[in-house]
Amino acid sequence: MASKLLLIAVFVLDVIAFGLAVAAEQRRSTARIVQDKEVNYNYCVYNSDIATGYGVGAFLFLMVSQVLIMVASRCFCCGKPLSPGGSRACAVVLFIICWVFFVIAEVCLLAGSVENAYHTKYRTLFVENPPSCEMVRKGVFAAGAAFIFFTAIVSEFYYINYSSARESFQPYAGGETGVGMGTYK
Repeated sequence: MASKLLLIAVFVLDVIAFGLAVAAEQRRSTARIVQDKEVNYNYCVYNSDIATGYGVGAFLFLMVSQVLIMVASRCFCCGKPLSPGGSRACAVVLFIICWVFFVIAEVCLLAGSVENAYHTKYRTLFVENPPSCEMVRKGVFAAGAAFIFFTAIVSEFYYINYSSARESFQPYAGGETGVGMGTYK
């Protein structure tokens, strides 16, 4: 049976990561072009930079969640063998899907956080074109939140199937473990 404590802990971490990613999407930095007091230069003024912190927090909570699942399942490569059957096949497929969703979510969160933290530092003369104020594109953190949700669901199902396949394994209990040989005539 899968560890209920681990499933609850991973669920809580994923819910926190999802909430932080949604908050980051809602609090993205926005910029406006402002002239200096002498009306010689145009420059960008950004509002709050809190979305970067929310994005990094979601990144870290999702990473801790994934590490807990992988440590508990020994990352599918260590430990006793799994019994052949449907649970093992589902665990293998879910393991791969879980990692794909995890990588996509982490890339979205990291890219959004880096882009949100980047602020244009140059200014232009009043007669030139206004500066390009870089901002995070709408939906980057939302995509990260969506893939956090997918990762949470798939990782929970992966761990349940892995535990089911691990517990139903019965090693061969026969007296002879090798290939039986007949007499040579």
